[in-house]
Amino acid sequence: MENYISGVRPEPEIRNRLDLSYEIRDQSVILKEIRPVWNNPKEILTLGYAKATFVKNKNVWKVFWKRADNKWHSYKPTPIVRELKDFLKLVDNDEYGCFKG
Repeated sequence: MENYISGVRPEPEIRNRLDLSYEIRDQSVILKEIRPVWNNPKEILTLGYAKATFVKNKNVWKVFWKRADNKWHSYKPTPIVRELKDFLKLVDNDEYGCFKG
């Protein structure tokens, strides 16, 4: 994940306005956007935009995206991938504009 994030992060000079990170929580990897609140730049928001959860008994990753209701929803075009790298490719391609808008 460190290699992936280092490859997709914005240039250093704009990271105080927009940055990307990730979190590992239990069996999930969550990709996050970090930015100041639009009307209070001193307050920083960290928002998840893509999540993959490993299902051990099936040896697959379930893919989720966060909708406007701020809840995680299954990514219907490809709800399951075999490897984490496949999840990262889905997010990078973002064919339907679900992950990055």
